[in-house]
Parts: sequence; structure tokens; C-alpha cells
Amino acid sequence: MTEKLIDKVSDWWEDSLRSLFGRLTPDRRVILIVIMLISFSGLSVFMTFSSVYNLGKDRGEKMQMENISRLQLELKKLRPKTDSLKLQKILQYDRE
Repeated sequence: MTEKLIDKVSDWWEDSLRSLFGRLTPDRRVILIVIMLISFSGLSVFMTFSSVYNLGKDRGEKMQMENISRLQLELKKLRPKTDSLKLQKILQYDRE
């Protein structure tokens, strides 16, 4: 179904362009193509330079820089007991 729709649209587009530009002489077609090429390339260059120029402008929110602080661990007090590098056997025997 979508292929048929795409074919219909492409056929309509081709027919409309042929009827619009079919009446032009070959010299006028070349002139029209050159004018379109120059206008689209000028628009492309303008958009490229304007986007590069506006890249550093203060239009958006400024980025906040903060100093990096040390990581505060929640289990700081329990670290010696739960450290995996220090294998300790703590055996408690009840001697009475």
C-alpha cells in the first residue's frame, strides 16, 4: 500500500515538473538551473557561517563549573570491617 502511494506521488511530481519546465527552451532551462544552483549554494553558505558564528553566543543557559569534591562514602566507618583486601578471621569463643 505504501509502495503504491509512493509511486503515485513520484509520478505526480514527475508529471508536474515535466509540464512546468517542458515549455521552456533548452537555453532557459540552463539559465534556470544555474540560478537555482547559485541561490541554493548561497543559502547553504549563509546557514553554515551563521551557525558557526552563533555557536558561542550566550543564547542558552550557561554551563556551571563546579570543583570536584572528594567522594563521601556512607560506609566509611565500616570499611575496615568489610574490606576485601584484608582477610581476617575473627573467631570468638565463649570461655567460661
